[in-house]
Amino acid sequence: MRKPELAAAIADKTGLTRDKASEVISAITDQISAAAARGEDTTLIGFGTFSVRAREARSGRNPQTGATIQIPASKTVGFKAGKTLKDAIR
Repeated sequence: MRKPELAAAIADKTGLTRDKASEVISAITDQISAAAARGEDTTLIGFGTFSVRAREARSGRNPQTGATIQIPASKTVGFKAGKTLKDAIR
């Protein structure tokens, strides 16, 4: 499901217009992104938790040359599904 399809589904369920539903989705994703940029977790009870995870530096391989390269440490966003979401997909 893509954003326009999600906005349409939310609009049908809530009575909002598709444009307003799209604005709500954008506001939610903007706030989750801002919290991650600050290093904070975002928990939606029953749905799941978005968290910032640290990746340590490691060795890798250049697929074109086969040479070993050093991949620097970085941060990434992880998602852990909540109980309600896990139960819904079983």
